[in-house]
Amino acid sequence: MHIVVCIKQVPDSAQIRVHPVTNTIMRQGVPTIINPYDLFALEEAMRLRDKFGGEVTVLTMGPPSAEDSLRKALTYGADRAVLLTDRFFAGSDTLATSFALATAITKIGETYGVPDLVFTGKQTIDGDTAQVGPGIAKRLGLMQITYVAKVAEFDPAARTITLERRAEGGTQVLKSKLPCLVAMLEATNEIRRGSMENALRAARAEVVKWSAKDAGVQDMSKCGLKGSPTIVKRVFAPSARAEKAKFIEAPEGGNLAEALIAEVFARQPNLEADLTALARGF
Repeated sequence: MHIVVCIKQVPDSAQIRVHPVTNTIMRQGVPTIINPYDLFALEEAMRLRDKFGGEVTVLTMGPPSAEDSLRKALTYGADRAVLLTDRFFAGSDTLATSFALATAITKIGETYGVPDLVFTGKQTIDGDTAQVGPGIAKRLGLMQITYVAKVAEFDPAARTITLERRAEGGTQVLKSKLPCLVAMLEATNEIRRGSMENALRAARAEVVKWSAKDAGVQDMSKCGLKGSPTIVKRVFAPSARAEKAKFIEAPEGGNLAEALIAEVFARQPNLEADLTALARGF
């Protein structure tokens, strides 16, 4: 079994600042991390590999410095790392990114074996679009299951996977044939501590680096800024709220929870009716 996990190196959102004049994100001096949502995907992929055998390949697109995140993934236990890096990819939006990654996954299949599963996180913390995973699935013609909370069952002989998908109002249990793409939710597992053996292996491992040409990209107009119809007009920090917090006390002999609920309903007149209608629907 071969599993490909797409990860992304992102700036630590806790330390991102917005330039007060240019209204652009200030990345200088901001440390980078593996997108936290992608760690849930990586752990789930390695659990399947540990139980059923096979290999886990981690893939990312980014500048040469993204190699650090790939080596980190190797310390957790991934078997192989592929870095897609080229100046032609600079400025890619989700459309161009999904094109480049889908092309690279095809190349990975030709080089190391066709993947049975592709794992991604539900979204990234720097973009929050949740579009790249579905975009990869569409381009590769894969079944896709998003917002997955749990892998309930995996049958390598029948080549099927059963997943629990979180949906509005409940949980869906879905079964899919392989190959397919799975986008994992947060808090579905906990990334393992890397072993000393994996840490030493990661330090000396070769990270496969592919340019656009190496990955088999035929149409450069679909990459980078040329292939990105999305235009970001402005990035800005939310304005501070002028309204001060209100201190609510329970009436003498009363219930604090009831007082809080009454205050919420007073501020949101339609909320009580909406909640009542929703409850009647179940």
